[in-house]
Amino acid sequence: MSMAAGGSEPRRKTVHGVTIGILMLDTGFQRLPGDIGFAPTWPFPVHYRIVTGATGERILSAGGGNTLELFLKATEELVTLGVDGIATSCGFLALFHQELVARCPVPVASSALLQVPFVHSMLPRGRRVGVLTADKAALTAAHFTAVGCPTDLPVVGMPLDGVFKDAFRNARTRVDPAAQEKEACAMARELVAMAPDLGAIVCECTNLAPHSAAIADAVGLPVFDVVTMVTWLHAGLRPRRYA
Repeated sequence: MSMAAGGSEPRRKTVHGVTIGILMLDTGFQRLPGDIGFAPTWPFPVHYRIVTGATGERILSAGGGNTLELFLKATEELVTLGVDGIATSCGFLALFHQELVARCPVPVASSALLQVPFVHSMLPRGRRVGVLTADKAALTAAHFTAVGCPTDLPVVGMPLDGVFKDAFRNARTRVDPAAQEKEACAMARELVAMAPDLGAIVCECTNLAPHSAAIADAVGLPVFDVVTMVTWLHAGLRPRRYA
């Protein structure tokens, strides 16, 4: 919001009219339509900030060293610029969620995993949420606990020798959308086979969002991802006017 806490004075900002700021990992692979890093994905203005040095490998290894400080600095820069809410380009940033919200003056949507408790609360009794992730071995109970999720969720990760991992590992500047979609749908089918009581899927990995519609078609379940989360955040920051 443009008003300071308590509604007294507008918050000082350099750029006006940019509601969402997005913290991007330091990557180089191609981003597809629907990806958080594909700017036309968003029907509203966003502003990006690359967190230099925050590579995918570093985040998956629990973000050691000064990783949190790198994100806090980038967050401060976006807030000073003028954004009213922050999102990140990696669901594993859930691990830093509590520190980010404690030190940021605007709302922070650190991870698509934030949606898990909300989605679970809407499901029919006896149904639960499953998670698709970039790396099952790296997604720990600490990530889930940091954003208020149960720690016993069914989880399927990307194949170690798959097309997504190849794109990430080798910073492919040209990826195969059809091959990625096929792999994403196979992950979803594996998740449903693992958990027959599944009621919905949340995609931890932001790079799965371009394939959410195909995943939903493949398994017949609702699919939530970073785009649903950021769109919801924006709707609260800029409520629709009806007159």
